Order: sequence, then C-alpha cells, then structure tokens
Amino acid sequence: MNEIILLKLGELVLKGLNRRSFEDKLIGNARRRLKDLGKFRVYTKQSTMYVEPAEDGCDMDRAWEAMTKLFGVVGLSRARACEKSAEAMLETARRYLDSQLRQARTFKVESKRADKSFPMTSIQLSQYVGGELHDAYPHLQVDVHHPELTVHLEVRDYAAYVHADPAPGAGGLPVGIGGRAVSLLSGGIDSPVACWMIAKRGIALELVHFFSYPYTSLEAKEKVLNLARLLTPWCGHMVVHVVPFTAIQEELRRKCPEELFTVLMRRFMMRIAQQVAQRCGAGAIVTGESLGQVASQTMEAMRATTAVCALPILRPVVGMDKEEIVRIARKIGTFDTSILPYEDCCTVFTPRHPRLRPTLGELEAAEAALDIEELVQAAVEGIERVRV
Repeated sequence: MNEIILLKLGELVLKGLNRRSFEDKLIGNARRRLKDLGKFRVYTKQSTMYVEPAEDGCDMDRAWEAMTKLFGVVGLSRARACEKSAEAMLETARRYLDSQLRQARTFKVESKRADKSFPMTSIQLSQYVGGELHDAYPHLQVDVHHPELTVHLEVRDYAAYVHADPAPGAGGLPVGIGGRAVSLLSGGIDSPVACWMIAKRGIALELVHFFSYPYTSLEAKEKVLNLARLLTPWCGHMVVHVVPFTAIQEELRRKCPEELFTVLMRRFMMRIAQQVAQRCGAGAIVTGESLGQVASQTMEAMRATTAVCALPILRPVVGMDKEEIVRIARKIGTFDTSILPYEDCCTVFTPRHPRLRPTLGELEAAEAALDIEELVQAAVEGIERVRV
C-alpha cells in the first residue's frame, strides 16, 4: 500500500456540535495546499486527518512540508498502510522503518486499536511486534520511558498504519474559521510575526502596507511583498493592499507639530485600514505593536490610535519582548528578509523628540488643520492590490 501522511488534530477535538465545521475548514485548507502537488484524497476519521495519494507521481516531500505549516494540526507522521494483521504490521515495520531501527539504540512499540474487532488488544499487539523486532535487531534495547525510537501501530477502520515518532505540527485553528482581519505589514520584524500569530488563531488575513515613494524605494516595497510571500505557506493566499502614503506624510509635515507626527501618522493608518476592512468584510485590524518598544507604542499612544477606529484592534505581540519576537521570526522564516536594510514609511520624517504620552485633545487640535476625509479617500482610491 502507498505511503500516506497522518495528521493529529489539536483543539478541534475539543469542539462540540460545531466540530464538523472546523474539520471541513481544515480539510479545505489542506486540499488547497496540495492541489499543485498531485491528486490526494484528504479526509478525517476518529480525530485523525489522512492525506493519501490517489495516483502515482504525487510529491510526498512537498506535501509533507506543506502539512507541517497547516494550522489546526498538532502532530503529523509519514506512515505506511498495510493489512490489519499482526504479521502484516510487523513486516511493514521492518521494511518501512528499517533504517531508523538500525540507527536507534533503544525503542518501544505503541499500539492503538481504534477498530475494536481486531482480535488482539493493544498491549498484546505491542508485545508481539516489539518482541519480533527485538529479535530481528539484537542491538536494540527496550526502553518504555525514554526511547530513541517509538514504533507506532494504529489499527483503524480502513487499514492498519505503521509510523515512527510524529513531528510537531503548526498547532492553532484552521485559517478562516474565525473570520477575516486586516493586518498592517511593514518591513520590520514584528508585523510578520503578528500576522502569523493571529492566523494561527484561525483568522484569514488581508494585508495593508503603507508606501511612501520616493522617500521609500521600490526595493522596500518588494521586500514587503517578499515577506507576504513567506507568510503564505502558513496563512494561505493573501492580498496586499499597497497604500500610497506620501501625500499624507507631507501634509502632516507642513501643518502639524513635529513631536506629534508619528502618532498622527498612525491614526491615519488606522482610518485607512478600517476602510480597507469594510471593503473586504474584515472584522478587526491587526498590528505588530509591542508595548513600550518605541514612542508610538506607549499606552497613551495606543489609546490615541485606537480612538479613530470602530473596529477592534488586535495586538498579538503586545506583551512580548524583542527576543521572543525574533525567535518566532526565525522559526517562520521571515527574520532574514525583515532585517534587509530597506527603509519603510515609519522612518520618513521621524521626529527628533516624539511625544511619548500624547493626549487626545492635542492630537485632535493638530488634525483640525487637515482635511482628513479627503486625504484618507485619496489614499484609499490609490491602493494597489497585489495577490501573493
């Protein structure tokens, strides 16, 4: 029988009457990730999802890589299916796991008997296969507590499955089950991590990037699009809304106090992001703000930016320090791109002494000199949409 991929479901198994909707969303996400890699049969049974090649030529290596980044899965294994007999499982283990059995020094066998009609208990099956493997590989020692290799046997409805220790999955919930949000994506380290973290909670994303040409370069824009592409294996296909932001920043520099520039700029970002959210049916705005990291991320500054929005603002990295954020950025593969030396709009006209604790009153007074509605509308109408 063919090699397959077994995926262990995480939080989904705790859901009640709506569990089926979570499983359907997960299956749909998996099928989309696999559609260019061959024809696969994807289905769930007994808290396990099966990814089974339906034809020769399926790219199992790339399918495995795609499934390691599928939110909603806590563990996954490449497995070999066989007939539901102890002898068939033993022979499959010897053939399929031969190299791992030769390399390990200690092992154990764990069996799960989901098909209760199978004549042996789980313990009996483990004892039989374990004993035979010990005879076939005399260098192996049994260690039931901390083995180097665990041989897993699963007797299920359709077949039996043999595999070794599962690899960790991405965890979380299937992307899209929690609705849609708009996420602000700069060229820095924090915002891609925020995107990843909120997608892990089941949120589908539309991305918004503020582009200040010619103060920021075309290379800086391409860097952000590359960050979005690096997120797609985790988050699925997304649209990046590239917002022309130069006119707003130049107007702020001409008419507003320099020390308020950064917070006023972020208030415009929130207004524009809210309009994008309304257009694409999103229910929240996501940012990469970390409390106290920079002048615009004090509690007072966050309150000031939140004040212009009716939608909730989600800040998944708000309580994390830089080391924690960098650790995740390295894990998801965005760090090396984030640190490329291209500027973003937040570095344009940076005030020498930014106000750390601005009040709503002084911000609103400064904005009185601006035609806010016209500036926002012009920016929204000039948005370039890039699908990644």
